[in-house]
Amino acid sequence: MKVFVIGTGLIGGSLAIDIKAAFNESVIYGIDANEVNQEEALQLGVIQHKATFEELNKADVVVIAIPVNALVTLLPKVLDKVTDDCLVIDAGSTKKRICEIVAEHPKRRNFLAAHPIAGTEFSGPQAAIANLYRGKTNIICEVEKTAFKLQEKAMEIFSRLGMRIRYMDPLSHDKHIAYVSHLSHISSFMLGKTVIEKEKNERDIFDMAGSGFASTVRLAKSSPEMWTPIFEQNKDNVIKTLDEYIKNLTQFKELMETNQFSKIHNEMENTNHIKTILKGIK
Repeated sequence: MKVFVIGTGLIGGSLAIDIKAAFNESVIYGIDANEVNQEEALQLGVIQHKATFEELNKADVVVIAIPVNALVTLLPKVLDKVTDDCLVIDAGSTKKRICEIVAEHPKRRNFLAAHPIAGTEFSGPQAAIANLYRGKTNIICEVEKTAFKLQEKAMEIFSRLGMRIRYMDPLSHDKHIAYVSHLSHISSFMLGKTVIEKEKNERDIFDMAGSGFASTVRLAKSSPEMWTPIFEQNKDNVIKTLDEYIKNLTQFKELMETNQFSKIHNEMENTNHIKTILKGIK
């Protein structure tokens, strides 16, 4: 099985490592607009061969793991290149625009819209790790538009990688992911910004930063090149979640200003229920 991975960073590189481990006979080819990343992926053993876009006609499977703004431009061109038996999978964090862009493509049946919900705050081939996707949820959109034999091929890959599968329409995916992923990244970026601005005047502030701060601001280390296009493509949903988030922050501030600490206690106690909801999620 010849697997071409377009984008050899954390997401694509980790998929490459796991597919190679799960399918001994597979050969992993890497394509990356960044030649340094492509060479590093080769040297690290993330991929076995460097490849070019023109070689996609050799592929049995193509995995596209690049920023979503580049993805909507490149995906139709990938479908133009592949054979009728080739499976094309994306890993984009938005789905509506991506599905729209290929809706009328002659090879739409070759494409499976996917979003494996996994990752770290790091980027590049050196960030790629084994078993990143084991036990993680993979959202599949518009599965009925993918050829059945290619669905089967995709599900075998996902199964061997240990993913849990959920099916969802693109609109619902983008709405829900705005809450559980996109908003948390914005919160982390803005917390980091707030503290950095304060640190300019109080140089010892980071000496007091504990694990709570580190875990909360962790996502602020994520790639702006990846996340800015995500926010752009899911703008409407992200703005709605921000409106709700800002409303809750404003309410909390008002409770503080009016010394209503019993209500603050109740708010936090009610929110503690999230421990039960998130039990078992790593």
